[in-house]
Amino acid sequence: MERADIQLNANIRKEILEHQNDAGYLEMLYRGNRVQFKKEFLQVYPDLSNNPLAEFWYERLSDEGIVISDKSKVKSEEGIVKSDERIVKSEEGIVKSEEGIVKSDEGIVKSEERIVKSEGLLVVVVASIVAAIIAKLPAILGLAEEAFYVRNVGFIVFPVLAGYFAWKNKVSRLNISIIGLVFLLCAIFINLLPDVESDVTTLSCIHLLLLLWAVLGFAFVGSIKSLHEKRLAYLKFNGDLGIMSGLLLIAGGVLSGVTIGLFELLGLKIENFYMSYIGIVALSAIPVIATYLIEKNPHLVGRITPVIARIFSPLVLIMLLVYLVAIIYSEKNPYNDRDFLMIFNALLVGVMAVIFFSVAGDTSVTKKSLQIWILFLLSAVTVIVNGIALSAILFRISEWGISPNRAAVLGANLLILANLLIVSVQLFKAAAGKGEPETVGRAISGFLPVYIIWATIVTFGFPILF
Repeated sequence: MERADIQLNANIRKEILEHQNDAGYLEMLYRGNRVQFKKEFLQVYPDLSNNPLAEFWYERLSDEGIVISDKSKVKSEEGIVKSDERIVKSEEGIVKSEEGIVKSDEGIVKSEERIVKSEGLLVVVVASIVAAIIAKLPAILGLAEEAFYVRNVGFIVFPVLAGYFAWKNKVSRLNISIIGLVFLLCAIFINLLPDVESDVTTLSCIHLLLLLWAVLGFAFVGSIKSLHEKRLAYLKFNGDLGIMSGLLLIAGGVLSGVTIGLFELLGLKIENFYMSYIGIVALSAIPVIATYLIEKNPHLVGRITPVIARIFSPLVLIMLLVYLVAIIYSEKNPYNDRDFLMIFNALLVGVMAVIFFSVAGDTSVTKKSLQIWILFLLSAVTVIVNGIALSAILFRISEWGISPNRAAVLGANLLILANLLIVSVQLFKAAAGKGEPETVGRAISGFLPVYIIWATIVTFGFPILF
């Protein structure tokens, strides 16, 4: 067989050499056995390099090789493409699998969110029940209601709210222990004080509320060394809490009136039972429920407080101006009337709140220079009012000597005056375009530790000093 192949190859080579100038014969040989013809022709081609017909066949056979090679490459590339398609399909399968995992993760996240919401609602319910139990302790333990509520009204609201924020903000166990210990010590101290009708005890009870409010702020913020933004957020929360609690109180009052009225139509008098149980329980739960609603609807509630404050700021300014003029022609004055002086001090706190909430929570006020000027005038007039109140206190001290009430009011007025002066300077800078309105909020929040220190001194120090 091998000899036959060799003989065939030799014959083809011989035929090519003999008929190298006969195009028709070479074509016949080529078609008879293309593979052998090509092989033998390429071997003898160096001897035929000067033959034009041989050049033609060389180019022809070379092109066929390229074509064959190209076809192989195409087939190879087609195989690669098919392989790539399989890879793409595999990757698509992986992507779909990953999408399934993502959807599964989203489902897990949604499930976790539902769990958190249900847990939050459960915490609110438990906190409301705890507040209601604390509010009903006089009836449960047979205590005098008036003495209990005067001393412990703050413990109905602040501890449960602090517990809620400690849970929500995931406060550390150490900080939770500190919060609980402070509440416990305050409760023990205030209930060990003597007669509730004494001035010192009354002052301690009043300033204790501010101290408990600060402890709640610690739970809200999460640390003592908090940023101004967190303190501002806490102050804004208090404004929102006041608005939401007021709305709930109005709605609850309407519902209570309708309920009592409907039962009266049936000849049933339920006022005492309703107020002793349902009314007190509802009142104690309102701050907790309001807090929960604020947390769930921050954008809705947070816009109401600054709007109300900006509406009332020019009205309060006009009222103060008219009030100062009326004092001149009135027979009453803070120098001789104690109640008049107390109203003056309450007015100072209210004006500070109006100023703060007017510039807090809404950036649009920064573009309204008229609003800033109104707030500056309001703070300036309030400084005058504070000056009158301070002079009245000093007059009363010089006439009748120092007392716990006069010392407490003097300290509070000095602090408020200092804070008002700082706020007025910041408002003037903002109105003149030399500062930002946000600095007013920082001036108020930055002064909070000073108020807390003074409240601590009055709460714990005055019973010892006086």
